[in-house]
Amino acid sequence: MKLLSVNLGRPRAVPYTDQPEGMTGIDKRPVDHPVRVAAPGPKGIGASGLAGDAVCDTRHHGGDDQAVYAMAREDMDDWERELGRTLPNGAFGENLTTIGLDVSGALIGERWRIGSPAGPSVLLEVTSGRIPCRTFQGHMGERGWVKRFTRKGAPGAYLRVIEPGEIRSGDPVEIVYRPAHDVTVTMEFRANTTERSLLPRLLTAGEALHPEALAAARKYRETYSG
Repeated sequence: MKLLSVNLGRPRAVPYTDQPEGMTGIDKRPVDHPVRVAAPGPKGIGASGLAGDAVCDTRHHGGDDQAVYAMAREDMDDWERELGRTLPNGAFGENLTTIGLDVSGALIGERWRIGSPAGPSVLLEVTSGRIPCRTFQGHMGERGWVKRFTRKGAPGAYLRVIEPGEIRSGDPVEIVYRPAHDVTVTMEFRANTTERSLLPRLLTAGEALHPEALAAARKYRETYSG
């Protein structure tokens, strides 16, 4: 398991975002230098966890619980076959493109150590799946993209930074902790999109869940219990 690439985005103006200034950092490209990774601060204030990476709409993106976004190269290859087009690393707006790692099958609260065993590394914790939005659809240029991406149920994972450090393309990825529950990124994603009845099952993941997902699960249980 390793990082194929670390991808950063620069802000640019586009016609397909509802961000007030019309800017987005979703167009991310691989870089060949070490990148500092640290917790960026609360959502709404903090942006990306990667130094030099743009998050323009902090209402919906970035912050401590969405500090890093990872996508499996295997899932992108599957999309390449379906769409009939090349998808370079970073094409989904992901910071980390991995290989050999089941990103959407990761457990909420699972922890990854990324970096050289003999050098700097980071410790990240899985929090949730990525919910597709209008900006993502505009960036992809695919009709009905939000529905198609949701239907496939392989959203990639958001992660929070437990231990800051440096990473670079080619670094190994090691799963150093897997919690005892069965709540995967895909389950969390489906519970918050197409299968709301799954929401109570998310509660077994506890505080490792993205706070918004945890609040939604608690509200559903309170509304429908009994």
